[in-house]
Amino acid sequence: MNNIELLMPAGNIEKMRYAFSYGADAVYLGMVDYSLRTMRKGELITRDNLKIAVDEARRINKKVYLTLNIFAYDDDIKKLNDDIEIISDANPNAIILSDFGIYNTIKKELSNIDIHISTQTNTLNSEAVKFWRDLGAKRVILARELSFRQIENIRQNVPDIELECFVHGSQCMSYSGRCLLSDYMTDHKRKANHGGCAQPCRWSYKLIEETRPGQYYEISEDEKGSHILSPKDLCLVEYVNDLKNIGIDSIKVEGRTKSLYYVSAVSKAYRDVLDGKITAKEGYLELLKVGNRGYTKGFFLGDNNTDSYSYDISKGLAGADFLGIILEKKGSKYKVTFKNKVHINDELEIITPSYTAKATVISILNESRDDDTLANTNDEAWVEFKETNESLEATLWQKEYSWALLRTTGIKNCKLEGECAICE
Repeated sequence: MNNIELLMPAGNIEKMRYAFSYGADAVYLGMVDYSLRTMRKGELITRDNLKIAVDEARRINKKVYLTLNIFAYDDDIKKLNDDIEIISDANPNAIILSDFGIYNTIKKELSNIDIHISTQTNTLNSEAVKFWRDLGAKRVILARELSFRQIENIRQNVPDIELECFVHGSQCMSYSGRCLLSDYMTDHKRKANHGGCAQPCRWSYKLIEETRPGQYYEISEDEKGSHILSPKDLCLVEYVNDLKNIGIDSIKVEGRTKSLYYVSAVSKAYRDVLDGKITAKEGYLELLKVGNRGYTKGFFLGDNNTDSYSYDISKGLAGADFLGIILEKKGSKYKVTFKNKVHINDELEIITPSYTAKATVISILNESRDDDTLANTNDEAWVEFKETNESLEATLWQKEYSWALLRTTGIKNCKLEGECAICE
């Protein structure tokens, strides 16, 4: 049985650090101009800090894969040639690509770096995997449109190349993400396959009859309109050990634009399931606490249907609110950057890479305002906690406080009534 790799997104360097701390074996990150995700904040991955990110990962025996998976024009290839020396100096563990022109450039100029074939290439069969293997690729990231049995069949037919599968995160309504909808609906200003997708599949649509201008009709019986193109998020936490058992080399989570909390909590859930610390059902309950549009197994069981689409929401709703990040400790108090409002006497969860503890806020020293009964969004304040359960395990989180995050307890809007005890 192989040790399957947990591969997480790293939208910036801070998220990379948290992904590694919470259990990722490797991350994928995109350099400006060549990535399918246009990042907006944080310490972005640029020409200046790419090597810093890769070197930092290597020091802790982790891996970094660089995504160069846009569909390239000649201008993009020229720009890539100008940046070859920067990529060579950074020396990522592999480059993820989908364009034949980028493939030729990397193969010619950076032959020492492994090549991973992006899911954007729609790899659906064994012969396609053999094609990429014979061309020199180290790994193929299979299309999300495959069922488990089809994945197993490919693994058996082509045992001598690494295979990677997506297991979690947002899905595109277009085949393997190859979509022109954003290009069309933004007058070509936001190209999906150049990292600028406006996500029009998440918009709410109404119907208009051409002889009745200005009269709009709901497509379905829903006061919010109809998100007819918006898929639910993929969640295959129940099947990661099945993928491990058939010899899949890497499982991948989507989400380079997601929050630091998302990256950490999802890493922890999948890591703990893979390591046998929690059951798959417990992992699923943990994943309900991060932003999602409802979960689906997609094509994995071979029965993808209308239940895979989210008809009522377009944005992910988290079952728990991300409350803050612990920065440092002095005595019994912790300095926290708050992401949501917290009051004195609020009960919350403190999560770390290894432990989760419930605690109550018993004091707030808020230097940014006179009121010490609350901390507001974006405040920095010193906080004292009292653990709800004073057992040894409940206090062990303090050893990892430098990676600790705060969130609300329970699961909001849970639809598993009667199926678990977590919300009781």
